[in-house]
Amino acid sequence: MDGKQFVTQIADINDNFAQWYTDVVLKTELVDYGPVKGTMVIRPYGYAIWENIQKDMDARFKAAGSKNAYFPLLIPMSFFTKEAEHVEGFAPEVAVVTHAGGAKLEEPLAIRPTSETVIGTMYAKWIQSYRDLPVIMNQWCNVMRWEKTTRPFLRTSEFLWQEGHTVHASEDEAMEETIKMLNVYKEFFEETLAIPVFTGRKTDKEKFAGAVATFGLEAMMLDGKSLQIGTSHYLGQNFSKAFDIKFLDKDSTQKFGYTTSWGTSTRMIGGIIMAHGDQRGLVLPPKIAPVQVVIVPIAAHKGGVNEKAKELEAQLLAQGIRAEVDTRDMSPGWKFNEWEMKGVPVRIEVGPRDIENNQVVIFRRDNLEKQTASMDNLALSVKGLLDEIQTSLLIKSKANRDGRVCEADSLNGILNGVENKNFVKANWCGCRECEDKVKEFAQATARVIDSDATEGEVCAICGKPAKHKVIFARAY
Repeated sequence: MDGKQFVTQIADINDNFAQWYTDVVLKTELVDYGPVKGTMVIRPYGYAIWENIQKDMDARFKAAGSKNAYFPLLIPMSFFTKEAEHVEGFAPEVAVVTHAGGAKLEEPLAIRPTSETVIGTMYAKWIQSYRDLPVIMNQWCNVMRWEKTTRPFLRTSEFLWQEGHTVHASEDEAMEETIKMLNVYKEFFEETLAIPVFTGRKTDKEKFAGAVATFGLEAMMLDGKSLQIGTSHYLGQNFSKAFDIKFLDKDSTQKFGYTTSWGTSTRMIGGIIMAHGDQRGLVLPPKIAPVQVVIVPIAAHKGGVNEKAKELEAQLLAQGIRAEVDTRDMSPGWKFNEWEMKGVPVRIEVGPRDIENNQVVIFRRDNLEKQTASMDNLALSVKGLLDEIQTSLLIKSKANRDGRVCEADSLNGILNGVENKNFVKANWCGCRECEDKVKEFAQATARVIDSDATEGEVCAICGKPAKHKVIFARAY
């Protein structure tokens, strides 16, 4: 049956991508809207994806030397005034608590939009000597940013994330940490989420408020827009001076530490949806799929079918495969539609004839193809297939991205490129005025600096000598 006819409850992905996205996140029960405007309730299926992401990333962070901690949700407003650029950058988004316990607070408290200020305060208390360095901590928590325009996962007033915060004795060590974590993210996105990313330094206009340098990871979505899916910041001594993070060095002099921060969020789930989805709904990479294999009994009323399905489920579970038998009183066609929409990587169909032939029918969600497989060593066959699907999704996503990157040598060229749903590489002189012109004229922003410009090349916007080649795109 044609997928477009089959999934009538989802908007057409080609005609209305924004509505398709909203339909998918709601119909697949990833989220629902919270009672407060701009908030979301992450439902069990969506939260299971987050748990799988969290488990994988957490292991990578610990392997890179990080330890987990937890810091308070409420931050004294006075902390934000200590780093001028930081407070200016976050002021419009900060939610503030002014009353508690029926009384007005002596000092208003910010609900954390990010934790540099409170963590910096504690680091100043804990760090005394060079022997205490480096400090490398991460926390998994929620944050709040009072967004005007919201969309589930992509931009909500409250969301879940991780934020790493480190202190080092030297600039070189801190910059090394910044780039190391950028690469940890890149490997995770490609190996686990099957999403290729461009990495590079952000322009001063796009960098994190209070940072010396911000490095971003930009992923292309199916509609040609970019999603900033993670960032790693070199903060220099800006926060250590603001919060008095000092240490006694080997030469017996007091010195300020060099700090970094790095973070990703539930926005990644939005990226998975928009990088891999299709007209039928979600297409989940096996490594983060809550259910990797669903088993659908065919003619379940006949003797032995449900029992065989349960037997196969037990075999898969024993090999660490997240498998589930769907025994609900619904037609097989309805179940097929439901699980395809939810993006389950593999579906196994088993009926009386299959049992007679000692085989099953296997359906791949990524390419919508069916094949038969022997029941003997089924778990081994499925494991290999899941690995194949994981690899295939990355190859497909890379091909889509790389086929939609073009170059431009004029403002009109940048406009034409983004209008045609491309990322555009263009030379840039480095001035804010030219960057603002691209935003005004093409509604595109500088996502990352791709490389240094070659001698003799000129800015695509003003014609002056170019400093960098930048990737411009429309972005979420």
